[in-house]
Amino acid sequence: MEIGKRLRNLRKERKETQTQVAEAVGTAMRHYQRFELGEALPGLEIFCTLADHFQVNADYLLGRTDVREMLPPSGES
Repeated sequence: MEIGKRLRNLRKERKETQTQVAEAVGTAMRHYQRFELGEALPGLEIFCTLADHFQVNADYLLGRTDVREMLPPSGES
């Protein structure tokens, strides 16, 4: 599952533990582990929080693009 691989790579790049990421996004560590292992998908709220935490766009986490940069908020150019 692409999301799990991307989460694992992003976490390792930032030199964070699974516990640190889980705490940052407000979920249990075991629940976060299941995301990385591809055993579960995060709900929409946690998914958005993960994208914000890692400062990547949602399509990158989904594996739909290799572009990591977050899009500017609407109304900005």
